Amino acid sequence: MIGEFGHFALALALALALAQTVLPILGAARNEPRLMAAAAPLAFGHLLAVGAAFLALITAFVVNDTSVITVVQNSHSAKPLLFKVAGAWGNHEGSMLLWVMILALCGGAVAAFGRALPGALRARVLGVLGLVAVGFLVFILATSNPFGRVWPPAPDGQGLNPVLQDPGLAFHPPMLYLGYVGYAVTFAFAVAALIEGRVDAAWGRWVRPWALGSWCFLTLGITLGSYWAYYELGWGGYWFWDPVENASLLPWLAGTALLHSAVVVEKREALKVWSVLLALLAFGFSLLGTFLVRSGVLNSVHAFANDPARGVFILGLLLFYVGGSFALFAWRAPSMAPTGMFAPLSREGGLVLNNLLLCSMAAVVLSGTLWPMFADLLFQQKISVGPPFFNTALLPLAVPLILAMAAGALLPWKRARLWPVLQRLWWAALIAAGGVALVLAFAGWRIGPAFGIGGGLWLVCGALADLADRIGLFRRPAAAWGRALGLPRAAWGGALAHAGLGVSVLGIAGMGLASDRLAAVQPGQSLSLAGYEWRLDKVADAIGPNWTARRATVTVLRNGDLVTVMTPERRFFPVGRTTTTEAAIHTTFLADLYAVMGEEQNGAAVLRLHYNPLASWIWFGGGIMALGGALSLTDRRIRVAAPAPRGAAKAAA
Repeated sequence: MIGEFGHFALALALALALAQTVLPILGAARNEPRLMAAAAPLAFGHLLAVGAAFLALITAFVVNDTSVITVVQNSHSAKPLLFKVAGAWGNHEGSMLLWVMILALCGGAVAAFGRALPGALRARVLGVLGLVAVGFLVFILATSNPFGRVWPPAPDGQGLNPVLQDPGLAFHPPMLYLGYVGYAVTFAFAVAALIEGRVDAAWGRWVRPWALGSWCFLTLGITLGSYWAYYELGWGGYWFWDPVENASLLPWLAGTALLHSAVVVEKREALKVWSVLLALLAFGFSLLGTFLVRSGVLNSVHAFANDPARGVFILGLLLFYVGGSFALFAWRAPSMAPTGMFAPLSREGGLVLNNLLLCSMAAVVLSGTLWPMFADLLFQQKISVGPPFFNTALLPLAVPLILAMAAGALLPWKRARLWPVLQRLWWAALIAAGGVALVLAFAGWRIGPAFGIGGGLWLVCGALADLADRIGLFRRPAAAWGRALGLPRAAWGGALAHAGLGVSVLGIAGMGLASDRLAAVQPGQSLSLAGYEWRLDKVADAIGPNWTARRATVTVLRNGDLVTVMTPERRFFPVGRTTTTEAAIHTTFLADLYAVMGEEQNGAAVLRLHYNPLASWIWFGGGIMALGGALSLTDRRIRVAAPAPRGAAKAAA
């Protein structure tokens, strides 16, 4: 009965989503309050129906209901409970149900927290979200039903892909989807504004928290995915410029630009057309990522499906939503003339530069990702676009972006002078130059990593300089502490996010100084790398809940003193007959010691050893960025239509 209940819940969700689409938008067009008021109850009903279907799928995985074909193909009775639950979305059908579940959560959040929105705008936003849900619910029911039956029931399941049986992959997809699908809300606000024909400062205030929340989750999702690739795939890197990796980066770049552009709309009522365009692009890139993962047009280790029929359906949805919204944009954009004016050298001008550079980077990533597909289609040529292209093309855009970030935060609104800003950053420039000099002196003539270290220090110190300037640390030191306590959380959060990016840049630069060694080692033999002695003590068998393994024991010494004992493995999963590599990582504040075990040859184990300076800073910086965004989101002034509390208003008076 679990399958039938879930299937019925999806059909009910589709009916409610249709009503959520038609009634509120019709009510807003006719100015009928009763129809507009139906938007919130319908959104809540839609959420309950999709939630029931999602809970039914998880239940089927937990109890290992082998009459449901999705469970048979992606689970097994011997799997640990965590991976049974994660298996619910570790496949195409389940991941699409998670997609619509998060979309329904977004609609429910707008209905719950958007009571202060104008009635017509709220109705249109919920109507657009309902329209997006309709397309994907039809897609699931028509081509990707997660509750399809198999009869007679299979004796047991085929198991989840062993590469996905990892705690990181249990949490990475939900975080990533909260970011992906969260941009559907900003998309809905943009489409609603285009229908109404008005974008003003209030619109900027309403959009900012949704853009910020989506950006936080997407940042966490990308960070978790990068770390998973680092420790699970066993190749020692953190980003391969894989097409699906790039598909997650595209909405992040557009969403970051939207986040900054919405500030200008709110403060100056400028960049209105640009902000609406970015809101459409961010969700459009999210849909493009959904298409790339499931269509099979590009090869990727992250791909869920390789079904051209499903790919064509998703492509149709992509063209409908993105094409329709851009047609509406082309019709309405001329009427949204900016009203705020500002000088090129100002806070607004810095944010415009930020937007241009971020969008240029998105254009480079998009062209490099899609070019192999177009080259095959147009010229019948099989080509690949890899890290050399992306690194070379993005570096000239990343350098001015990093330089401008620290200075832009110190620029005043409307009009500024450059020299006073540079005077407040002299010590940041001095520290950055010192970092460059130290790397060149002690690590050889490594230009890229040296200037990367300098760029990271520049960003971190620039964020500190912004906070110091806001609290008047050098102008009025006695009053600095009181000002720091009264500084809005949004200011702290913005500085923290910029500093987090600086920490990630330091980690990326440190990885440019990494060293590695590959060798076949007999038990008792040692290798030397980066001043450490790596001794293979033994290779033995190990048994897990649903796998067996060959496990190496590697003792790491420095100057004869024990540093750590590492146990890299090669695991074999009998269900599916698949072998995976499990890296062993010892993390310190300054570096990672990284060991991978390969196949055994004549009694010797093939070991690949890495010394990765500052590697953990990459993901630590991503966490700091997300934390900064979350801290900003706790500031009442950032949240949607949040008037000051009555007591605070009286105190201010």
